[in-house]
Amino acid sequence: MRLSLASLCCPSAAYFLHCSSASFALRRTLGARVEPSPAPHNSQDSTSKFAASPQKHKYTTLFPHPTTNPYHLCSQIMAIDTIPANDPTGAGVQIPSAFYPLVRPHARQLMDKLHKFVTEECQPAAAVYHHQIQKGANRWKVVPAVMEELKARAKSLGLWNLWMHSHYKEGAGLTNVEYGLMAEIMGHCHVASEACNCSAPDTGNMEVIAKYGTDEQKATWLRPLMDGKIRSAFAMTEPGIASSDATNIGLSMKQEGNEWVLNGRKWWISGAGDPRCKIYIVMGKSSPNASSEYKKQSVILVPADTPGVTVIRPLGVFGYDDAPEGHCELLFENCRVPLKNMVLGEGRGFEIIQGRLGPGRIHHCMRSIGVAERALQLMIKRVVDPAKRQKGKLLVEEGVILARMADSRIHIDAARLMVLNAAAQIDLKDAKSALNQIAEAKVMVPAMALQVVDHAMQAYGAEGICQDSELPLMWAHLRTLRYADGPDESHQNQLGRIEAKKAKWIVPKFAAEDAARAQAFKKAGLSHLINAKAQI
Repeated sequence: MRLSLASLCCPSAAYFLHCSSASFALRRTLGARVEPSPAPHNSQDSTSKFAASPQKHKYTTLFPHPTTNPYHLCSQIMAIDTIPANDPTGAGVQIPSAFYPLVRPHARQLMDKLHKFVTEECQPAAAVYHHQIQKGANRWKVVPAVMEELKARAKSLGLWNLWMHSHYKEGAGLTNVEYGLMAEIMGHCHVASEACNCSAPDTGNMEVIAKYGTDEQKATWLRPLMDGKIRSAFAMTEPGIASSDATNIGLSMKQEGNEWVLNGRKWWISGAGDPRCKIYIVMGKSSPNASSEYKKQSVILVPADTPGVTVIRPLGVFGYDDAPEGHCELLFENCRVPLKNMVLGEGRGFEIIQGRLGPGRIHHCMRSIGVAERALQLMIKRVVDPAKRQKGKLLVEEGVILARMADSRIHIDAARLMVLNAAAQIDLKDAKSALNQIAEAKVMVPAMALQVVDHAMQAYGAEGICQDSELPLMWAHLRTLRYADGPDESHQNQLGRIEAKKAKWIVPKFAAEDAARAQAFKKAGLSHLINAKAQI
C-alpha cells in the first residue's frame, strides 16, 4: 500500500487536519484492504441501461463534520488505494487518500467493474481493432466490428455514458472527481473510452447539446449520440489564424431569410472522417459588428450531409491518420442551415466553448494519467526481463533506470492530485471557478505523461519506437494534447497574468513587513541596523 501526501497537497485536506498523527503512522503499517461498500439499497441493478442518478449533493453531505466522529473519518481515509481483489499488485483502481471520502460506494463499485472490463476485455480487443481497420479508401468507410461488440458489452455492464454529470438524469450520476478516476482507468487502453461512449469529441459535444440545446436539438442529436448510434465533430480550429484565441474564429455566418449561410474552412476537426459522424458543431463569426469581442461568434449544428460541406482531406499526426475517425480539413461553401440550428443564441459562441472545454480538459488529463501509468508498467516489464541483460546486469539494476522510474511515479501521483483538485473545485462550485486549476493541470499533465512515455521508450530501445510497441501511438496522441483545447502557452500566459496581479497585495505586504521590522529594531535599541541588508 502506497502512502500518498495528497492530504498535504490538496485544499480538500483541510477537512482531515483534525486526524491525529498516529492515524497516519497506522496507515503506513496496515496492510488491510478496504473493500468497496455495498451499493445503496435504492440503486438500480448494475446491468440496467442507466445507473441510478442520486440527487445533486454538496460537499457537506459527503464529509462528516470534523467534530462529529474523527475516528470514523480517519478509518474512511485509511486506504490510499482501493485494490480490486483480483489485482494484488495494486495497479488497478487508485484513489488518493484526500479524495477517498469524495468517492461514494456505488462509484467505487463502478470503478472496480470498469477496471475489470478494461483489463480483461478492452486490452485484448485493442490489437483486434487495429487489425480490423481497412486498407486504402475503405479505412474511412468501415468501422472495426470489435468496437460494436465492446460497446454492447459496456452497455450490459452499466458502464455506458459514465461521463454524464449527476446534473443529467440520463447518466451514471457521477461527480467530476468520480468520473475523473474512471477516465484514468479508460486511459490504460485506447479503445476503452469509445467502448463506454466516453470518448472525445463526443462527450464534449453531447454536453453542449445537453446543457444548451433546445428540446428539438436534444431529440434529434443528443439521443442517438447517447445511444452510440452516431458520432459527432466539433469544428472550431481554422487555418491561417491563431485559433487558440477564439475571438479570431472567422468562418462567415450570414443570415438570409430563415437560414444561416456558412462559408469558410476548418481543419484539425477530430472525428470528421468517421462514417458514423452525422453532426458537426460549428463555431463561426455571425456578429462581426458586436460591441464585445466575445459576442461576435456563434455555435450552430450542421448535419454532416448538408450540401456545401466537403471533407477535403485527413491530416496526419506524426504519420498516424487515426482512421476511421481522423482529423480532417473541411470546406463550407454556401452551406445553408436553418435558423433553429443555432445553439443558445446568436453571439453566445464564446460562452458555449468555455462551458465545453473546461470539463473536457479534465477528462483529457485523467486519461493521460492512465496512459502514463500504462507506459510505466510497460517500462517495468521491460527492465526486469532477464533476456535483456547488459553486461550481465538487469536493466532494473542500473541507477539511472531506477531514478527514471522513481521520477515517473512521483510525477504521475503529483499530476493526479492536481487534476482531481480541479475536478473537486468544479464539483464544489462550477467550471468557471476552476479555470486556474484546470489550466495548471492542462499544462502539467501532457508534458508529464510524455516524459514517462519517453522513459519507457528509452528502456525498450529501437523496439520502443516501432509498430511492435504501443508506445509510439501513446506519444503521438499525448503530444497533440499540448495543442488541443488550448496550447500550453495560452494557459501559461493566463496563469502568469494572474500571478502578476498579485503584486497589488504582495508589494504592500513586504512594505508592511519592512515597517514592522524597523519598529522592532527601534524597540530593541538597534536603530542603526534598520537599513542593513541582512535580515538574519
